[in-house]
Amino acid sequence: MAQKLKCVVEQIVDHGERVYTLALRPERPVPRFRAGQFLHLALDPYDPTAFWPESRVFSIASAPAQRDLVRITYAVYGRFTGRMENELAEGREIWIKLPYGDFVIDSRSDVVLFAGGTGISAFTAFLEDLAPETTPRVTLAYGARSSRLLIYRDAVERCVQRVPSLDVSYFVEDPTGASPVMHPGRVSVDAILPRLRRPHEASYYISGPPPMLKGIGQDLRARHISPEAIHIDAWE
Repeated sequence: MAQKLKCVVEQIVDHGERVYTLALRPERPVPRFRAGQFLHLALDPYDPTAFWPESRVFSIASAPAQRDLVRITYAVYGRFTGRMENELAEGREIWIKLPYGDFVIDSRSDVVLFAGGTGISAFTAFLEDLAPETTPRVTLAYGARSSRLLIYRDAVERCVQRVPSLDVSYFVEDPTGASPVMHPGRVSVDAILPRLRRPHEASYYISGPPPMLKGIGQDLRARHISPEAIHIDAWE
């Protein structure tokens, strides 16, 4: 059951290009949630005798075991995230309610994750929870506008070192500063499918900007991937 919690903004990390990560300290441990679920965040005070204030949803980027600190990552698009950029400061109180959503990865068979920009935050908790002995193959295609905005790359690389069955490909639209192991351009189905051992038996999960959700979904269906195997994080 979802709970409403007051939080203190403990840390704000400015990644540049109007992309931020917030670490939120709740007044009590958050309710148990599953990797891939999301929360509602409200900037205005919540009065229990009134309606829930205006809010926006964000993927919970922190692991389910870390119930005393909640992490989200956001890019500034539109009025609400503009308010977040202008109004939030460390020490400020905000409200969240959680958990919500069913974008939960079933890893009993091979899975393929397509992440664009801050969409990676829908997968970070899942990746951190992977056990070293995981036998189904997990393939991650992670893209961003520039290499500096692959903000969870260090965390992903730690998972790669720990989990032999995890295979990662990086994509950057701006090649400036990119390493040779990064693909130029946007996240691509064509670049990933040849890496899969049984592409028509895998499950596919897509999280990122709306044009990416649409484009990757269309490309998968064009390659005869079953619609039932394609899962889209479409709460935006």
